[in-house]
Amino acid sequence: MPALGLTLLLIYGLLAVGVRMVVQIHRTGSTGFAGVRGEPVSVERLAGVLLAVAVLLCLAGTTLELAGVLGSISVLDGDLAGILGAALASLGIAITAIAQFAMGDAWRVGVDPSERTELVMNGPFTFVRNPIYAAMIPAFGGFALLSPNVVTIAGALLLLVALQLQTRFVEEPYLLAVHGGRYAGYAARVGRFLPGIGCLRTGS
Repeated sequence: MPALGLTLLLIYGLLAVGVRMVVQIHRTGSTGFAGVRGEPVSVERLAGVLLAVAVLLCLAGTTLELAGVLGSISVLDGDLAGILGAALASLGIAITAIAQFAMGDAWRVGVDPSERTELVMNGPFTFVRNPIYAAMIPAFGGFALLSPNVVTIAGALLLLVALQLQTRFVEEPYLLAVHGGRYAGYAARVGRFLPGIGCLRTGS
């Protein structure tokens, strides 16, 4: 089902980046896009690059399979996997849109250390600290199941690594520095990607 996979990927990109940037510009005058920052050799730069590469791999793998250049992995190529993939991708897209809406003017792509944004703790942020990233995991897992080849699967796995690096070593230190005890208390009771899992403890 690579055609459906490509369609859902494009919808995801349109909603999560294109439409959201237009809304952000209308509301704040800024795109909200901080980009990939950090020293050339840094975890921050590595996380941003890996995330971009992961997205490109999923897009490339889906496009190549649709064009007949790349074959799917037979054990993952079936109606059940396709249905599961479509469901996961659709769920991920929906949760991403809801979480981005809940962020309001605080929505950003990347971290700008010079900015101080509002700490959002309501809506989906009540259940997990990073609902947008949490939604990306099933979404890109779904994209991989819709075009189950080595390239899309590599992209989905690389996404997991990038999100862990981005949250643990870039965003959480930034939020602790900016919001201090307020974020520490929030992070101690709310999980990173799943409810109750990945809570920050004192001294962690």
